[in-house]
Amino acid sequence: MSTITINHEEAKQYAINKLVAAGLMESHAEKVAEILIHADLRNVNSHGVLRTEHYVNRLKAGGINPNANITFNQTAPSTGIVDGDNGFGHVIGDFAIEKAIQMAKENGIGMVTVMNSSHCGALSYFVQKAAEANLIGIAMSHTDKIVVPFGGKNSFLGTNPIAYGIPAKKHKPFILDMATSTVALGKVLQHKEEGKSIPEGWGVDENGQAVTDPDKVVSLTPFGGPKGYGLSLIVDIFSGLLAGAAFGPHIGKMYEDLDKKRHLGHYFCVFNPTNFIDLETFLARMDQMIDELHESEPAPGFSKVYIPGEIEQQNEENNLVNGITIAKSVYDYLTE
Repeated sequence: MSTITINHEEAKQYAINKLVAAGLMESHAEKVAEILIHADLRNVNSHGVLRTEHYVNRLKAGGINPNANITFNQTAPSTGIVDGDNGFGHVIGDFAIEKAIQMAKENGIGMVTVMNSSHCGALSYFVQKAAEANLIGIAMSHTDKIVVPFGGKNSFLGTNPIAYGIPAKKHKPFILDMATSTVALGKVLQHKEEGKSIPEGWGVDENGQAVTDPDKVVSLTPFGGPKGYGLSLIVDIFSGLLAGAAFGPHIGKMYEDLDKKRHLGHYFCVFNPTNFIDLETFLARMDQMIDELHESEPAPGFSKVYIPGEIEQQNEENNLVNGITIAKSVYDYLTE
């Protein structure tokens, strides 16, 4: 597969242009593109501008509201519900995490559920916002069924990602953003786009048998067997049931029925570490933990012990200077 390296701001503008041309209001297009570029800068290309064409197709088909009126109902000093009016999940998620951050600053903690949303992109963007405010952020989102339950043959759950963002002082924030499946579906799609086989254990066919051909993947597997399965259920309970949204097999498909709204749910929690400990002490201890992990002797085949999100942060530093690398087919779509 051929690739092209392009300045991230240029790629962002191309994505904005495509979304606006499809009918999305410009302010929303700018936020969507910002979060797509956030992923590409971190080399998480499965959640980057690769997704633009799908979003445009769903917009044109009527499956996303291009003029969503996003509202917030504060149900208690530290809780609230966001109704996304079936707009872009990126914009809705950003609105929700800002409300959670505001409540956390005022009351120590903020918890927000989201209803009537759509795919919101990389959760790392939202929890990083909390961490950059010296707060701790948690984000969850359910997705349509593609993952088999542990011991099951047919898919029931989504990839159901969960993310945490925790601040440090001299180091960049600790950012854990992971699917509860062995891999995100986007990585399978990326391998398909690049004409590559997938590692065994990522996906199974209609008989529940492991496959390495991305074209034969019918379902994904939960990471760590019953452990990933259990966490996936937690994500669906918090971002689905608690948010008044659908769950598991009742969630609208991302790549099917493009004319139908998906009514996705998300969950965001932000809290202030000073509820428990002096901020400077906490940040210093986070730095100490990171330093000691870096000093750990690496195992054979490894050059260094990293913390979650650190490699992606290094990618971002490099790509801000040298540009993001995307598939030429994606570039051709963005610039046609």
